[in-house]
Amino acid sequence: MGHPFPIREIARQAGLSEATVDRVLNGRGGVRQSTAQEVHRAIADLDRQRTQVRLVGRTFMVDIVMQAPERFSSAVRTALEAELPALHPAVLRSRFHFRETGPARELAGTLDRIARRGSQGVILKAPDVPEVTAAVGRLAAAGIPVVTLVTDLPAGGRLGYVGIDNRAAGATAAYLMGQWLGDRPGNVLTSLSSGFFRNEEEREMGFRSAMRARHPERALVEIAEGQGLDATQYDLVRAALERDPEIRAVYSIGGGNIATLRAFADLGRPCAVFVAHDLDQDNTRLLREHRLSAVLHHDLRHDLREACRLVMRAHGALPPAGPALPSAIQVVTPYNMPLPTVGHS
Repeated sequence: MGHPFPIREIARQAGLSEATVDRVLNGRGGVRQSTAQEVHRAIADLDRQRTQVRLVGRTFMVDIVMQAPERFSSAVRTALEAELPALHPAVLRSRFHFRETGPARELAGTLDRIARRGSQGVILKAPDVPEVTAAVGRLAAAGIPVVTLVTDLPAGGRLGYVGIDNRAAGATAAYLMGQWLGDRPGNVLTSLSSGFFRNEEEREMGFRSAMRARHPERALVEIAEGQGLDATQYDLVRAALERDPEIRAVYSIGGGNIATLRAFADLGRPCAVFVAHDLDQDNTRLLREHRLSAVLHHDLRHDLREACRLVMRAHGALPPAGPALPSAIQVVTPYNMPLPTVGHS
């Protein structure tokens, strides 16, 4: 496999020994297929981050660990790599550890491997469960700063959180829902990918609280554990619609919106108002087609820039600063969509 990178750079990017990388590159065998794939992924990462590799300066290796649907983790990768060249005075390089779902112990195992191998920082999107919280504590004890992205883990010893005020986002969704439904009857379906992500729980709390205060007559029907994946979301939504013929609107907190809309269509049910989160590839298309009413959006590149700066400050590469403010919540409709740029979530 042709590439311009020395073995030591590939080994550092992959988190493997130089001997292992050498065996993979020269086809000498004795290496698991998954390890070989890690080497080839590391070369692809280096190729995308080529500008950073050429720069001279203090280099930080940051690990991005995420449990999220592929559409969102891809947006994070794109946003971060767009920001890396501008993060002076230090040079940041990134390794990615993405998964859509799985046991918490496996995610904790990934964090523990990073702690053993070493890292200058971890940017983390993970469920708020004891195994992950404990692993974050072990990273902090090893001197590796952890910044939570999109969803927080406040009890784990993390350095900071970057993202929106999720409770305010939920209340914003309730305001829009109430305005657009008006006096029309109907219940609202609220959809979470998992009850273990703190950001989704906070959005749901903000939504429910504002709806109870402003529209106490309107029933809310909750579904959860679809993991934001279309394959699992469809059955959950369809079952909810069959149980409750009065559902007329959706607040999608956790994604899987293509499947949600398909369930409505398959049952011949109208969806009068549909408010979603994150201007990812799926939601961008759905919004353009007027199948979503609005998307609550935030600038993912800004979030990742702030996360990297927190890591740099932890190592003294930037002067101290006050706590990061929450990202701005943007209400995006088909008529004010941002121009296509990399890194919007």
